[in-house]
Amino acid sequence: MAWTLVLGGARSGKSAYARREAEAAPRRGRLVMIATAEAHDSEMAERIARHRAERDAAWATLEAPRDLAGAVCGLAPDDVAVVDCLTLWLSNLMLDEADVGANLARLASALSASPARLLVVSNEVGQGIVPDNALARRFRDEAGFMHQRLAAAADRVVLVVAGLPLVLKG
Repeated sequence: MAWTLVLGGARSGKSAYARREAEAAPRRGRLVMIATAEAHDSEMAERIARHRAERDAAWATLEAPRDLAGAVCGLAPDDVAVVDCLTLWLSNLMLDEADVGANLARLASALSASPARLLVVSNEVGQGIVPDNALARRFRDEAGFMHQRLAAAADRVVLVVAGLPLVLKG
């Protein structure tokens, strides 16, 4: 089945766009949110609670802070799923000092092989200033490489700016 990469900056409306697209898609299976965030502090816990409150009871939630490929592989052919978001997943991997390249290769394969309809959300972080520390620069670089690889493999790529979708591919 086709999958879409949805990119945008912070508070651009990318998650809301992906949810609306998923809810409007014809489906016979589940409506699934695959969440990658972990609440390490109260501010992040509030963000997660806000995101949950934006979804109604029709949504099933899968927590996949690290094994995102495994969660995608577990989807059924009739499911419609939103992955939110890749940059949090990348942060989790980097903080665990996991092999980002191997995990990305596994995820790319899972996305391309998935029988479900997928909308995969990620933060575009490469249009700002150059970060002042090595870890932040590495994160920005890894996110850019990840986006390039996944955009090449995606059936559709959408950039959301100020709540407005701009189709870049597909």
